Amino acid sequence: MMEDELVVLGLRGLSDSRATARLVQTVSGFRCGVTLAVNGREVNAKSLMGLLLLGAAPGTTVVIRTDGEDESAAMDAVLALFERRFDE
Repeated sequence: MMEDELVVLGLRGLSDSRATARLVQTVSGFRCGVTLAVNGREVNAKSLMGLLLLGAAPGTTVVIRTDGEDESAAMDAVLALFERRFDE
């Protein structure tokens, strides 16, 4: 299992359906499990509704966990997407 902590950047954060859809699209191609946690509440990062319900606004710290055979590649892809501010 891999874990990293990031701050959500961008104009609307993960409360925006476009940014959230980009994250879901990014992680859906991986076989490993990917979760995001905010303030102890954890959701499957492959679930659009789950991510939207987290309400991770800009400035929110999230914990990203990947677990499975391609966990390293999935983590790299998520980190790159966060660095690009969800391509906004």
